[in-house]
Amino acid sequence: MTPLKPPALVPGRRLSAEASVLRERFPPRPAGSSWEATGHDRAAVLRRLLAPPFPLGNASSQNHRKLGLARVLDWLGAQPGATWQERWMASGADADGNADWRGPAIRWLKDSGRIPGENKQTAAILGSGLLQLICGDVIRPGICWLLATDAPRNLAPEMARVRDPAGFAALTAAGKAGQASFTTTRDAVDLVAVIVAAKGGTVTDITVGDCLELLEAGVRTCIHGKSPYFYQLLHAAGTFPAGAPPTVRMFHPQIRGQLTPEQLIDRYDIACRPVRDLLVDYLRERQPGLDYRTLMGLAYGLGLLFWKDLENHHPGIDSLRLGPDVAAAWKQRIQTKTARPAAAASQGAPATIPRSAVAGYLTMVRAFYLDIAQWAAEDPARWGPWAAPCPIRPGDNTHRKERSWRKSRMDQRTRERLPVLPVLAAAAYQARAGTAARLQAARAARPGELFTAAGQTLRRSVLVKPGTRIWAEDPGTAARRDLTREEDNAFWAWAAIEILRATGIRIEELTELSHHSLVQYQVPATGEVVPLLHIAPSKTDQERLLVIGPEAADVLAAILSRIRGEDGTVPLVAAYDINEKVWNPPMPLLFQHLVGLENRPIVIETVRRLVSDGLAAAGLTGAAGAPLSFVPHDFRRIFATDAIMNGMPPHIAQLILGHKDINTTMGYKAVYPEEAINGHRAFIARRREQRPSEEYRTPTEAEWDEFLGHFERRKLALGDCGRAYGTACLHEHSCVRCALLRIDPAQRGRLEDIRGNLLARIAEADREGWTGEAEGLKVSLAAANNKLAQVDSLIARRRDTVSLGMPAFPDIAGHTAAPAKEPA
Repeated sequence: MTPLKPPALVPGRRLSAEASVLRERFPPRPAGSSWEATGHDRAAVLRRLLAPPFPLGNASSQNHRKLGLARVLDWLGAQPGATWQERWMASGADADGNADWRGPAIRWLKDSGRIPGENKQTAAILGSGLLQLICGDVIRPGICWLLATDAPRNLAPEMARVRDPAGFAALTAAGKAGQASFTTTRDAVDLVAVIVAAKGGTVTDITVGDCLELLEAGVRTCIHGKSPYFYQLLHAAGTFPAGAPPTVRMFHPQIRGQLTPEQLIDRYDIACRPVRDLLVDYLRERQPGLDYRTLMGLAYGLGLLFWKDLENHHPGIDSLRLGPDVAAAWKQRIQTKTARPAAAASQGAPATIPRSAVAGYLTMVRAFYLDIAQWAAEDPARWGPWAAPCPIRPGDNTHRKERSWRKSRMDQRTRERLPVLPVLAAAAYQARAGTAARLQAARAARPGELFTAAGQTLRRSVLVKPGTRIWAEDPGTAARRDLTREEDNAFWAWAAIEILRATGIRIEELTELSHHSLVQYQVPATGEVVPLLHIAPSKTDQERLLVIGPEAADVLAAILSRIRGEDGTVPLVAAYDINEKVWNPPMPLLFQHLVGLENRPIVIETVRRLVSDGLAAAGLTGAAGAPLSFVPHDFRRIFATDAIMNGMPPHIAQLILGHKDINTTMGYKAVYPEEAINGHRAFIARRREQRPSEEYRTPTEAEWDEFLGHFERRKLALGDCGRAYGTACLHEHSCVRCALLRIDPAQRGRLEDIRGNLLARIAEADREGWTGEAEGLKVSLAAANNKLAQVDSLIARRRDTVSLGMPAFPDIAGHTAAPAKEPA
């Protein structure tokens, strides 16, 4: 068989650096030209292939196979070669699988008198004869030929019957354990049979390299072999060694990995070679201090938007020394960009639209010129010839109006979405509960039976082929619905919305949360456990610890209960970093779900789509009446605005959000920055005026014990008081009216008694004519009703949590962080 070209030589396809290393580590098995079965003579081949397990139970079918086998051997026997494999290759049939290989064989059989000229049945039996030779390992056609040919058929069932029954049975069992459809599993088994036919041996002999060779052949034939599910099927069946890549997606040609500075610049086809080399050298010089995403942006800005644009409008330009008219024209062109085809085709849409990040690109070009000027003083031979006056003046890239407009737009966006956030969260929760109820009801129903759940009446679909997914159809429209997928999407949409709005973390930080991110802190004196969420360094390379509230803890517990395996552990998944273009090591990520047989991470684009779908289901609209849109970063801005508006000092919000500059944090808050800064400064001044200067010292043991005792003294009959340390009760212990009272669900009966007492006292006051007393009691009654609604909501949430079997937080935390004890 002709060896396949290496991946780098396939036009338009290139493996990433990581994939190339793995490709060299796991090479495919070489295609042999001689082995025992292919060297047998005709009599030995017939004797072996007509003996068990090859014969069929049906005598007529077996006679057709026997005749077809004899005719194929006749045709191959006339070809040159010492083995049947050499004769097969010499026939030329293996070279072109798109053509019907049976045509030349039939012509030879007719010319040699083996079959009469008017015979029309030979084409049907030749395929069955060749199938026996392939399954008997007498010949091994090439992978490309097997993927493209139409005959023989039923390769996988015959391989499972005569070559490796145990191996193919293990694949079938592994496929039933996953969520893939019957058709997907069947196609994957067919591809495994192709590898066995082309390489010989059994299923357990297949290597990672064999699978990669099949994928590359599928890309080349553009017919079959593109689905990677067969790799996951083999991986789940335990075919590969322990060091095998956990997912075949690591070899996907669309995942290009990191490009070198040369490759980044060469994407723009720069005509002037010296300038191209200069840009490559500049990127290489800046590369150690930049992350890969920034490096790509630098190549895009300098290579395409700057120099390629100059070449397009000034052909033959070869110097960085730009004339005033050339620089002015470029600065004018950079202000706009070509509209997307969909926008340009719409009625009245302009061909160009304003560019939103003009200041950044102007700063980029200015830094390019200034860097070269500085480096020219340090290394004149290398950088001196390119030193030139910078065409970007300091006043060109201020763009204060642009920044003010962007701040105003984002503030308005936040102000518009902050009030409707509870509605979105409630809609996501109802969607999750509704889809779970429909899925549970469908599982309990028989195929073809009607069922009603969450306000909808559906009929469970009758599947022609078995599958693990639950399908239902609308009795009126007959539209089919995948209830399994609906429930999965609704759950992860709810989980993403709840975590984003409760923590204010970035979308990439959400997808990188793992089981190790759950941390506990134990208070030394009381032993109270405080749950924390560890955020790994991401955009600003700053880690941080966030306190997990009860609601967020419930969500994390639900996630862990969902993703844990049968052994109680969180599966390890390999995630692709879209910013750095590298594969991360397998981690117990929280946001993962089962796709077929593979646990895959839920990527950023999926989270965006789920949030968008949840918003569409809520039916929210903006001030103009148009559908309201949410992006994951909106939750971060809303979190900052809500926290600061409710009294959190800006510098604390800065630490929670992970900003390097407090101005960035204040930019997230949708109010005037002067108001927040002045208010915070006034707060600090008042605090220092009220506290004696001697308090700013190291506390004594008694003072520290008194501080810790404050939290014990906050315990009340109805729950806990949340007032700050050193503050007195401002409402004379009228706790029912206080917003800082956090009700204990176990004390709901006591709160109900208080409400009943208030009703009785109001009735008495009305009866006796105590109007003032009645008005005060009605205020307390309204507060009691509000507290009852809050505790009922909390009880309902916890009731749902228990029904899902979620563990307590001490059971789910990844590890415990406690302060070290001083030696005795």
